[in-house]
Amino acid sequence: MGKLLSEDAIRSYHDNGYLFPIRVLSEQEALGYRRRLEAAERQGHPRTAQFLRTKSHLVYTFCDELIRHPRILDAVEDVIGPDILCWSSGFFNKEAKDPAYVSWHQDLTYWGLDPADIVTAWVALSPATIESGCMKFLPGSHKSEVLPHQDTFAPENLLSRGQEVQVEVDESKVVFDVLAPGEMSLHHVKLIHGSEANRSDDRRIGFVIRYIPTYVRQVVGRTDSATLVRGTDRYGHFEPEERPAADLDPAAIAHYDEVMDRLNRVLYRGTEKAKEQAAAM
Repeated sequence: MGKLLSEDAIRSYHDNGYLFPIRVLSEQEALGYRRRLEAAERQGHPRTAQFLRTKSHLVYTFCDELIRHPRILDAVEDVIGPDILCWSSGFFNKEAKDPAYVSWHQDLTYWGLDPADIVTAWVALSPATIESGCMKFLPGSHKSEVLPHQDTFAPENLLSRGQEVQVEVDESKVVFDVLAPGEMSLHHVKLIHGSEANRSDDRRIGFVIRYIPTYVRQVVGRTDSATLVRGTDRYGHFEPEERPAADLDPAAIAHYDEVMDRLNRVLYRGTEKAKEQAAAM
């Protein structure tokens, strides 16, 4: 037995590349976090959308709480071990009747992290159903290497580069990641996955956390950063990140900007966006 998961569940994750549903929050807790998210959205800060999309834990205290939630970390520890860094976090939301989608892709494509012992925790704060555009997985696809992807930068694609994996996906084998509020899924960084548009009358709200063991390295960027959330970092491959003292704290925003400059040079390397950022320095 693991800390939270059974031996069969751990084996299923490694065999299939995903595991769900995992109850990590009560429905009342999930509603509380949804209310804090929506309060942050109503604050009207000009950079709210950016802060909530990437590295949210550096700016919002409730996101910092979530990346450290004991039940989330217990499940993550069961699949990647006890020394854990949070490399990124953010919300992947789809508004009601929103055409936004996520193309078939593998997460690792542009992250520059090695080895690929990396897991994504996707925590539902509203119902994630087939109608609302829940994630869909291609079982076992994490056992392949990272496959060629094409950048589309499509405006309705929620991915940073609109990347699409260049293989035919057999839709008959697809599994839909249906979650209730407070439930979580885990998926491997090389698993082929995507999601469709939200056709429901409610928002689809998912808080996404990327966890890595401390031995993982950034191999394409000169520097990178992460937050130690459990155990000990005996390697020091990542610059340590600072916790926010309060939501939208000026010092936290300044730290966020430093961190994001480094991260964007990794995520957008080889594109015009990376060249524009380098020219602005």
